[in-house]
Amino acid sequence: MCGIAGWYDNKLNFTDEEQTINNMSKSMERRGPDEHGVVIKDRVCLIHRRLSVIDIESGKQPMTKSVQGRICTIVYNGELYNTPKLLTELRAKGYTFFGHSDTEVVLTAYFCWGTRCVEKFNGIFAFAIWDEDEQRLFMARDRIGVKPFFYYEYDNGLIFASEVKTLLKNPIVKPIINEQGLYEIFLLGPARTSGLGIIKGVKELLPGECATYNGKILSKRKYFTLRAYEHKENQEETIEHVRDLLTDAIERQLVSDVPLCTFLSGGLDSSIISYVASNYYKKNGLPQLTTYSVDYEDNDKYFQKSLFQPTPDSDFIDLIASAIGSNHKNVILNNTDLFNALYDSVKARDFPGMTDVDSSLLLFCQKVKEDFTVVLSGECADEIFGGYPWYHRQDILFEDTFPWSRSLDIRHSILRKGLLKNGDEYVHERYAATCKRADKLPGESKLDSRMREMFVLNLDWFMQTLLDRKDRMSMYSGLEVRVPFCDYRIVEYAYNMPWELKSLNGREKGIVRKAFEGLLPDEIIWRKKSPYPKTHNPQYFTLAAKAVRDILDDKSSPLSEILDRNGIESIINDPESISSPWYGQLMRAPQILSYIAQCDFWMREYNIVIE
Repeated sequence: MCGIAGWYDNKLNFTDEEQTINNMSKSMERRGPDEHGVVIKDRVCLIHRRLSVIDIESGKQPMTKSVQGRICTIVYNGELYNTPKLLTELRAKGYTFFGHSDTEVVLTAYFCWGTRCVEKFNGIFAFAIWDEDEQRLFMARDRIGVKPFFYYEYDNGLIFASEVKTLLKNPIVKPIINEQGLYEIFLLGPARTSGLGIIKGVKELLPGECATYNGKILSKRKYFTLRAYEHKENQEETIEHVRDLLTDAIERQLVSDVPLCTFLSGGLDSSIISYVASNYYKKNGLPQLTTYSVDYEDNDKYFQKSLFQPTPDSDFIDLIASAIGSNHKNVILNNTDLFNALYDSVKARDFPGMTDVDSSLLLFCQKVKEDFTVVLSGECADEIFGGYPWYHRQDILFEDTFPWSRSLDIRHSILRKGLLKNGDEYVHERYAATCKRADKLPGESKLDSRMREMFVLNLDWFMQTLLDRKDRMSMYSGLEVRVPFCDYRIVEYAYNMPWELKSLNGREKGIVRKAFEGLLPDEIIWRKKSPYPKTHNPQYFTLAAKAVRDILDDKSSPLSEILDRNGIESIINDPESISSPWYGQLMRAPQILSYIAQCDFWMREYNIVIE
C-alpha cells in the first residue's frame, strides 16, 4: 500500500515546480514511509510514496517498463489478489517480468489489454499510468472503492492524489467550500456523496470507474456496476457457496512478504477471518497467528447495554482466540488520548469524521504497527449481508430516508437558523438518486426490491464512510488493512441473494452464520451483532463538552457564524435527550460534540474559506 499523486499540465515546466512537487510528496509520507520516488515525463509528473509489502526489491515506483519499444510508467496503490493467475496468463502471451510485484502485473496487463485491463483485476487499488505513445494518463479505482483516488481538473491540466491534503499542497487547488460543501459536512457528514471531495472543484473517481486524460478531455467509464440476476441455488448450495467464497477471499489476502495479523473483536466477521487465517497458517507451517482487539480504560465499569450494542466484546474475545489458538493481544486506550487523537484523525481523513471511532482506530493502528505491517479486518460484512438493525426493523426499513441518519433535526439544532435553507431537499435528492441506481428484476416482491435499494444505499454510503475511515486511519499509521468481505465476487453474490436466504433463521447475516456453523463456537456463531466498540467513560463527554464550550466562547472560531449556541448547550446540559444517533448507531451526544470540535479544527488547520 502506498500514496500516489500526479500532475499533468500542458504548459508548465516541471523543473520549475520542484518545491510544490516535494510538498505534495511529503504530505503522503505517512502513507508510504519506506521509499519515495518522482518521475517527470513530457507533460506529466508522477509521485509515489511506498509502504513495502510485496517484492520489496523489484516493486519500486514510479515503475517504467518498455514492451516492444512502447514505454509506460505507473504509480500504484493497492494489492491484487489474483496476481498468480494473471502472471501465468501474461507469460503465456509472451510477456516477461523482472520481479513478482503486483505493480508490474498491473502495468504489464495494461500493455496487453489496454484500458480493459481493469476488468481482469481482483483486488483493492488506485493507479495512474502514463502512456508515452498515446500521450495520455489512464487512471482507475477498484470496484468497491477500498482505495482512494481524488483529482482536480483545471484549464491547462489535472492533478490527482490518494488524499485531498496532497492536492491542497499544490497552489492551483484552493481550500474553498461552497454551500454544497456545507451540506456535505453538516447534513450528510461524516458521510459524503461519492465522487465529491467537498473542497470546491475536488472530485474522486467512483468505485469501479476508470478514466483517460489527454490534456484536453477527461473521459470516464464505469467498468463495474452491480447487476440484478436470478439466484438459482438452493439453500444448501448457497451456504456452501458463501463459505467457499469467504474462505477463498481470506486466503488470497494472506499473501505478504512482511508480518501479517488480524483484528479480532469477538464478533462473527472478524472471528471468521481469524479462524480461516489461523487454519491457513497451521496448514502451511507458518508461525502462530497474532490477533488484536481494542478496548477502553474502565469500559467494563461504564458499559451501557443498548439496541445497537447489546454485549461488550470482552465477553467473547478470549473464547474465540482460545478456539483458534491465536496469540491474542488486547490494546487498552486511555480516554484523554482518545479525545486528543480526534485532531490527528482529522488530518488523517482530511475531513471531520466518525469522531472517537476514527481516533480510536488511529491509536489502535499505531499500536499494531509496532509489530506488524499488514492486517486483515472484517469491515463491510454488515452492509452486504444485512447485519444492521435497519435491515430488520420494519419501522425503519421502508422509511423514505437514509436509515443511519433518519432525522436532520439534531443537525439543524446546532446550526444558525436559516443557514442551510434547502438542506433537506439536498439530502433527500442524494438518497432518492441512490435508490434509483439499484438494479432490479421484474416482478420482485416489495421486500426484495427494497432490500436491493438498502444494499446500494449501504454500499454507496455507509460502507464508503467505513472504508474511508479504515484506509485513512491505517495508512496514517503506515499500516496496510485488507478487507476480505469487499471482494467484488462476494458483493455481487450477496446482492442477488433473496432476503429469506440472507436472513436465514430470521437472523442478521443468517446465511454467513450457517456457513460457519460447527467451525466456530456456537456462542460466536449466534452472538447478536455488535458494532465497533466505543468508550462509555463519562470522562470523554466532559472533555468534548469543554472543547465545544471553548469554541463557542472564541469569536475567532471559523464556526462562529455557523453554530447555534442554544442548540449546542441543550446537548451539553441534557445529553440523554438525543433520541436518535447523529449518524450510524453510536454517534450520540459525546460524538456530536466531538464532531463540532473536529469541524472547528479542520477549518483552522486546512485554512478553509467559505464562499
